[in-house]
Amino acid sequence: MGKVEIRTVTNRKQLRQFIQFYYDLYRGNEYAVPYLFFDEMATLQREKNPSFECCESEYFMAFRDGKMVGRVAAIINNRANKRWNINQVRFGWFDFIDDVEVSGALLKAVEDWGRAKGMTEMAGPLGFIDTDREGMLVEGFEELSTMYVNYNYPYYPQHMEQLGGFRKDNDYMEYLVQVPEVVPDKFAKVSDMIMRRYGLRVHHFTRHELVQEGWGRKVFELVNATYSNLYGYSHLSDRQIDKLVNDYIKIADMNLITAVMDGDEMIGFGVTFPSFSRALQKTRDGRLFPFGWWQLLRILKWHKTDTVDLLLIGVLPEYRQKGANALIFNDLIQQFNRYGFRYAEAMPQMEDNEAVRSQWQYLESRQHRRHRCYRKDI
Repeated sequence: MGKVEIRTVTNRKQLRQFIQFYYDLYRGNEYAVPYLFFDEMATLQREKNPSFECCESEYFMAFRDGKMVGRVAAIINNRANKRWNINQVRFGWFDFIDDVEVSGALLKAVEDWGRAKGMTEMAGPLGFIDTDREGMLVEGFEELSTMYVNYNYPYYPQHMEQLGGFRKDNDYMEYLVQVPEVVPDKFAKVSDMIMRRYGLRVHHFTRHELVQEGWGRKVFELVNATYSNLYGYSHLSDRQIDKLVNDYIKIADMNLITAVMDGDEMIGFGVTFPSFSRALQKTRDGRLFPFGWWQLLRILKWHKTDTVDLLLIGVLPEYRQKGANALIFNDLIQQFNRYGFRYAEAMPQMEDNEAVRSQWQYLESRQHRRHRCYRKDI
């Protein structure tokens, strides 16, 4: 068996090979969900991803005997490093065969690249910004994944333990929630009370309001305000917000975006999408053509799924204590029942964020996946 060779991605053809490796590694896996190929290409290209205004990156591929056996992205987010007063290189898009020599060589490439640029620690899996996939799956290998989180084989965290020097830096927990047929009294009563006491109200924006009148941008400005103290958060710039509005808000179902208003001010939001997981599994390696577009259209237009993904939920700190979250859940549960959704996927929440995780006690739910970020001093 030959030695592991690390190659740097230097052109578009190699980038496509870098991306394709994931589909080849997980082909036929019943729990993994293919990511959209064009979305992966756009994210990893400097000219298409506005995150490069604050980030720099290098992509590495591992080969043995001429065959690709692994990949990893090395990323430095200078804005996040300044915010958290660290010198950190991130690793992401980290996939490999079950060979610790391969995983070790890939992480060594990230470490060497980061150290050469003055970094003193490495952490991951992380993306460019927080809307990218974060964490390595350490629990829930036999649960259907989503397009918004990493899926990996059980041997991945075993390699992290074998390689040494890495320690747990942060855990994200995810919940599968059963959508109740009737809004629980906890949410219904609190919603009614705070609407009367504080004058708050629920609002569903039109697409014109969100896209042309700027309310979609205000959603992500609220993300900056409500997520700013979360693990590794990188403040979203105007260009990054514009891309998120274009990628998500423009195609969203307006009934599945709930806003909470205090007068003319948005103080909370919930952004949800019908699950694309099963539809993506029916595509050819995450491609829209020739027939992948039809699988996704069935979800977008006719909601042909029993599951909805809770992508973003946020409430300004001063309104959380008033119970504004209950307004969001009270409204969304009603919308979910209208569409016949039976389950809701609650996206990753930090392990130590008890205030967020405690919300699920009022609903029938189970914690079914856990993702972990690792850190190592270099």
